[in-house]
Amino acid sequence: MHGPGWWAFLRYDESRDQPTVDRALLLRVWRWTRPYRGRIAAMVGLLLAIAVIELVPPLLYGRLINSLVDGSLDVSSLNLLALGLLVVPVSSSLLGVAQRQISAIIGEGLIFDLRAAMYAHMQRMGLRFFTDTKTGEIISRFSNDVVGAQSAVTNTIPNLIANMLTLVTTLTIMLRLEWRLTLVALAALPLFLLPTRRVGRILRRIRREAAEHDARMSSELQETLNVSGALLVRTFGRQPDVGARFDAAAGAVRDVGIRRAVVGRWFFLGLGIATALGTALMYWVGGLLALQAQLSAGLIVTFAAYVGRLYQPFSSLSNIQVEFATSLVSFERVFDYMDLPVEVDERPDALELRHARGALAFHDVWFGYRHHTADDPSRPEAAAGHVWALAGISFQAEPGKMIALVGPSGAGKTTVTYLVTRLYDPSRGRISLDGHDLRHLSLASVARHIGMVTQEPYLFHDTVRANLLFARPQADDAELEAACRAANVHDVVTDMPEGYDTVVGERGYRMSGGEKQRLALARVILKDPTVLVLDEATSHLDSRSEALIQEALERLMRGRTSLVIAHRLSTVLAADTILVFDGGRVVESGRHAELLERGGLYASLYETQFRVAASERAALSGPTAASVWPPVPGGL
Repeated sequence: MHGPGWWAFLRYDESRDQPTVDRALLLRVWRWTRPYRGRIAAMVGLLLAIAVIELVPPLLYGRLINSLVDGSLDVSSLNLLALGLLVVPVSSSLLGVAQRQISAIIGEGLIFDLRAAMYAHMQRMGLRFFTDTKTGEIISRFSNDVVGAQSAVTNTIPNLIANMLTLVTTLTIMLRLEWRLTLVALAALPLFLLPTRRVGRILRRIRREAAEHDARMSSELQETLNVSGALLVRTFGRQPDVGARFDAAAGAVRDVGIRRAVVGRWFFLGLGIATALGTALMYWVGGLLALQAQLSAGLIVTFAAYVGRLYQPFSSLSNIQVEFATSLVSFERVFDYMDLPVEVDERPDALELRHARGALAFHDVWFGYRHHTADDPSRPEAAAGHVWALAGISFQAEPGKMIALVGPSGAGKTTVTYLVTRLYDPSRGRISLDGHDLRHLSLASVARHIGMVTQEPYLFHDTVRANLLFARPQADDAELEAACRAANVHDVVTDMPEGYDTVVGERGYRMSGGEKQRLALARVILKDPTVLVLDEATSHLDSRSEALIQEALERLMRGRTSLVIAHRLSTVLAADTILVFDGGRVVESGRHAELLERGGLYASLYETQFRVAASERAALSGPTAASVWPPVPGGL
């Protein structure tokens, strides 16, 4: 009596709105399960066979009792009855194993199909989606919701079918055997449903509390046991405090677990009493009828066995619509992600650009991090209260030339790099490579010809070799070594315990900032792009690391079209063109000397940051410079 049917009843939360079953959702679920329809039919057939087979033991019990009472039992009949009582459960169990195997094949296959499709769709999403969505939420869709969708197919639906088959077959045979005892058994159902609902409310409330405490404990674990969190806790010496917070969260989980166990035990005690009352009532009425010679003792025993098969599926099916609809919510949440529009998509007739010269141009480009539709893009103030990140940007970068982007923080420099690499598309205007609108090129072409090094390089928790081969999987060892030598990181790698097969740790934490940056440069060198985008690639580094990276950058930029967010005076001086950004616009452009003569924003930036930083560097060029000299502030 303590099977899954009762727990299914308790899981339903009456305080929440009852979900509805949408026909379109059902049709979509069916389309995903169609490849498994043969196996689903086999699973239903096995469930029916199990339901029918499990009707046999009570009949054998009754036959045995009646034979004993009337004296007709002989050894041969007894052997057959005993054999039947052995064969029936064994057969039912074997059919159950086959049914579970088919169910697992369907469920795991469906999990794979949904995850693969959703992952492929996520790979097509623009950067806007990932900046607006929590990573935990995305992972939850891949784990909890996909598993919930699988459970709907392999657990909820089979359980509903099994309960319906059990109820129908049991009621059918009970009515055929003795309709009066069947009515008595049905009359006892309120003894189960009424207390179950009352205790069920308590258990559901405890279950919600447990979920909240589990989430709090998981949050503590996630925040303090990742690399960044562990570093923060250790460096501030807050181990006792975070330990106390975790103990409090874990203690709450412990306490609510004890309450749930005790209340659950009382619940099943109530079920046992209700079952005893129902069975006693059935025996009492059956006994009265037997005393009047209206039925046999064996029939009473048979009905006692069927009573247990009647109450559990009845309680489970009382919430059939809610259970079924709730199980489909996971499908709905998965489909929500799969239906998200792809902001940066590839045209069906996208051009595959095999060779590029590197001529890059912005043509009256406007861009906002929030979508602008009906607003007039010529008026930034009209953008529904938002400010345009870029407003009317136009410039050209000839093949092999370097463009330096300078300006205060938030001026729009990084946004330019996002648009060049097509992490976003312009709201208005166009960006061209060799005269081709980037939106008309295949995404593979854009990725092949445009390489980017960000200010915070990302490394996978894998080997140095695997991180480098991410740029070009077919590269051989000689090419890997050449790229690392060009990035001034080969000696660092060879000094590692396992050389190129050394695991760099989560986000590359086993390497210093300068080493990670140089490894990221080696990865781009291996990619060999035509256009190079550098977003403050040497910021926040000591002078020695910066010097090594700068030397590697000079090699990397040679002969390539380069778009560099500049924060070093030497980069600015070497630039063919300097673009000065302010408020999402290019307010000045030219070479270093002519911009200084104008006395505008660039001259102000030079006086306050470039020249001061260069002077400090020169003054601290002694042996302790690497440990004392601060990097030039970012944002230029």
